[in-house]
Amino acid sequence: MIREIVQVGDPVLRKRCEPVNRFDGELAKLLDDMKETLKKAEGAGLAAPQVGVPLRAVCVDVPEGYFELVNPVFVWQKGEQYGAEGCLSVRGKAGNVRRPEKVKVIFYDRKGDRYSLVARGFFARAVCHELDHLDGILYIDKADGVRDEED
Repeated sequence: MIREIVQVGDPVLRKRCEPVNRFDGELAKLLDDMKETLKKAEGAGLAAPQVGVPLRAVCVDVPEGYFELVNPVFVWQKGEQYGAEGCLSVRGKAGNVRRPEKVKVIFYDRKGDRYSLVARGFFARAVCHELDHLDGILYIDKADGVRDEED
């Protein structure tokens, strides 16, 4: 099911999300809906609060593949990159953000199995952007020169 993507100004986007405690059909349904919503919106990532659910779950769809990260935590961050970002919850805007070049994250999948991944470049940028959502942080809080996307 395609869910509505909440927009800046909605208080759910500014909440620190709760950890997922139950790896069940309800979580699977949320993740399925997030994947479908992300595909339709043609974005690189989507966090649960962006569909109005204050849980620590994100999905990222990048050239390296499609990833679902439940209760993700950074292990380390290295290097630096600086570049343009936008957000499905901040329509029509873009800004430049400084992010790590490389990150390692531990997370759980929809079944509750623990994994880790190392992301570089755009993949790292997408992971960092989505994990910020879980702490109520929007890219516009960190961006230089937020502007209309047409500019």
